[in-house]
Amino acid sequence: MSLETLKIKEELRDLIDAYAYLSDEKKISEVMGLFTPDVTYKVYMGDFLAANVSGTENMEKEFLGHASLVKTYFTMNGQHTVKINGDTAKGVSFSQIKMIRESGDGDVLTDYSVKYDDKYVLRDEQWLIKERIAYFIIVEERALKR
Repeated sequence: MSLETLKIKEELRDLIDAYAYLSDEKKISEVMGLFTPDVTYKVYMGDFLAANVSGTENMEKEFLGHASLVKTYFTMNGQHTVKINGDTAKGVSFSQIKMIRESGDGDVLTDYSVKYDDKYVLRDEQWLIKERIAYFIIVEERALKR
């Protein structure tokens, strides 16, 4: 594996980690900077297509609406495999996402196991996500003890 390939893999890993860090901090406008303006973003909950958004403007509205309902996010990224083809790449990554929301009876923790299928492009010497499909494979919800 060449040094150039290793460098690109590190840049792509930094990209998905930045998505997690910024999302956890609810820095939604900064998250949008990780995507191409014409991004497509889909979310599957099992076999159900729960979201299908195009463009960072629409995506930002969706993310802001969702973030307003969440007290705390916590994301841990796992495996990340990429195939690089010049100025484009495809990647698969896995994440554990925890969200705490308020409920009438106290806080509720939802734990998500997510697989992302991504398409990346290099623009102006920066890797961006052009397409992301999120597969929420396992979803567990439980009340937090006080």
